[in-house]
Amino acid sequence: MFKYLFLAFVVVPFVDLYLLLAIGREVGLWPTVGLVLASGLFGSFLARKEGVRVLRRWQESVAQGLVPQEGLLSGVLVLAGGVLLVIPGVLTDVAGLVLLFPPTRRLVARMVRRRLERGMAEGSVRVTTFQSGPFPGGPFETPQEDEPFAPRPSWPRLERRPGDEVDAEFTEEDGPGRG
Repeated sequence: MFKYLFLAFVVVPFVDLYLLLAIGREVGLWPTVGLVLASGLFGSFLARKEGVRVLRRWQESVAQGLVPQEGLLSGVLVLAGGVLLVIPGVLTDVAGLVLLFPPTRRLVARMVRRRLERGMAEGSVRVTTFQSGPFPGGPFETPQEDEPFAPRPSWPRLERRPGDEVDAEFTEEDGPGRG
């Protein structure tokens, strides 16, 4: 993990700076500044457009009772792509574009999903859920009228069909003090 952080915070900025200086030597200062500003503006526009598209498809799928094709991971990758495009630099712009275009984002999401599944199987990645809210049933459940603090049964789970993809599936076990 340390090597990835070292690459992200030390090596990539120096490579980006070197590439910007090399481009600046070839085309001049103002075209390079224009390129950096244009990539930032284009990145923010594209990230907003893709983010809204992913959110809209998510809402449509949930409204139809289906598991969304583009899950939470896709939304996180769109956010990361937008941030990378706003950061000045050539490498960060290329990485941001890769994450914002749907075909390449699906490929990256598939690789990340496989790596997370492998890590969960090996035990190196753990998923922890936290319960919050005023009632024992969680934030999306309300108490019944005759028992103000009694949890209601959980929401029904969506049915999985062949071909549907799920980024992650979480289950919650009854703990101490729960029904």
